[in-house]
Amino acid sequence: MQFILFLSEAIIPVLLFVIVGAGLLRRQQVYEDFLDGAKSGVRTVVEIMPTLVGLMVAVGVLRASGFLDFVSGLLGNLMAGTQFPSELVPIAIVKMFSSSAATGLLLDLYKECGTDSFVGQAASIMLSSTETIFYTMSVYFMSVKVKKTRYTLVGALFATLVGIIASVMVARIAF
Repeated sequence: MQFILFLSEAIIPVLLFVIVGAGLLRRQQVYEDFLDGAKSGVRTVVEIMPTLVGLMVAVGVLRASGFLDFVSGLLGNLMAGTQFPSELVPIAIVKMFSSSAATGLLLDLYKECGTDSFVGQAASIMLSSTETIFYTMSVYFMSVKVKKTRYTLVGALFATLVGIIASVMVARIAF
């Protein structure tokens, strides 16, 4: 256990040393390359900032307006016969847009159902098994100026659905 603790503390400095050392051995201007990368990163952040703000506002409006509760109730009623916990529906929907908002809903779920409950465990597994589809697509595609996403959204939605179903199944087995 001590070795793992040591390794976790040493990995970042060792990695930095290896990167800088490799750059110096190749006779590259390591510091100038770092500055160019930092400038490029700042430009990317400035370019995608409107998209991020728009997504955050949209998630806030969905939560505050009650629309999320309405859709969750509707989907929960439709899936009543599937043994899928209706408490997970709002978290699954919000997770596609914002991980931090989904984490807030998860904390509310923990208060209501408990962390060690079946629903709490399924929600925890689900959040780690799914991706913030719309956030990720908007950030990555905006930063490289992709206009045609082709099958990315369909594939991501399918993968998320599989992750949600698998999380409930794994929680059922573990519980």
